Amino acid sequence: MAKAIVIREHGASDVLRYEDITLAAPAAGQLRLRQTAIGVNFHDVYVRSGLYKTLPLPGTPGCEAVGIVEDIGTGVEGFAIGDRVAYVSSAYGAYASHRLLDASLAIKVPAGLPDGLVATNLLRAMTVDMLIAQVCRVKQGDTILVQAAAGGVGRLLSQWASHLGATVIGTVGTAEKAKQAKASGCAHTILYRETDFVEAVGNLTRGQGVDVVFDSVGKDTFYGSLEALKPTGHLVNFGQSSGPVAPLEMPQLAAKSLTVSRPILFHYTANPSAYQEMAKAAFDAFSKGFLTADTATSIPLQAAPDAHALLENRSGGGAVMLVP
Repeated sequence: MAKAIVIREHGASDVLRYEDITLAAPAAGQLRLRQTAIGVNFHDVYVRSGLYKTLPLPGTPGCEAVGIVEDIGTGVEGFAIGDRVAYVSSAYGAYASHRLLDASLAIKVPAGLPDGLVATNLLRAMTVDMLIAQVCRVKQGDTILVQAAAGGVGRLLSQWASHLGATVIGTVGTAEKAKQAKASGCAHTILYRETDFVEAVGNLTRGQGVDVVFDSVGKDTFYGSLEALKPTGHLVNFGQSSGPVAPLEMPQLAAKSLTVSRPILFHYTANPSAYQEMAKAAFDAFSKGFLTADTATSIPLQAAPDAHALLENRSGGGAVMLVP
């Protein structure tokens, strides 16, 4: 019997319930997967709590996983039973032992990339590709500020940007996180609990400010991030871990001809060819070795509440996966 985590109401982690599910045979254009590793993301926490009301209830959360093709619907080409595939999906449903998946979302995983690495970092790496190659093209000679540089996306972002030749300044909360951020390519780190990061950025850039700020923190850092930009700089706000940002008035941008963007990955992956290209870029980055990630903490699917509690309580950058 296939199993899945089902949410019937929003709330704390105990609303994640382990239940039996019944799957039909794959319809035309679908694959049936036996899942081997499921990524756990803060997006899932926001969906569970109700901060993001994007999953109709009752529903199964989860945006990314790796699995083995068990059955193939009519009209599907390019896949065979036994293929190892990964996916990222805005339609959720990843917290399950088995699932039906639109074949257009399935991407064959290159040999040499472990299930856990892919399941916990494909969405992160595709997010980084979106941020530095599409929303704002980071290039050699740029100076950028990464808020929460020791976080999961922050570490990959710092690695990729430094690989491109940018000078990366990262904000972190502790000395231990500063070590992690520097190991991930940050040329400079700022302990934001001890130092005003705007003042520190000014000192590091001789008063000029940075070309781009990548800010996933939101409420607590957004307006400081604006202040840290040089004239004509760009603020990319791609998360709100500290809460939603207060309304922005246009004169605050006009003061230095600044620009702001608020990208959502799933808008950039809505085009199937773009989705495939972004996933390939992520796989290439890991295969070539300029992106690396820690080994994921493995938790049984039925203990999904424990996985959420661990994710919400841990400090910086670690990956958590569910294993059916």
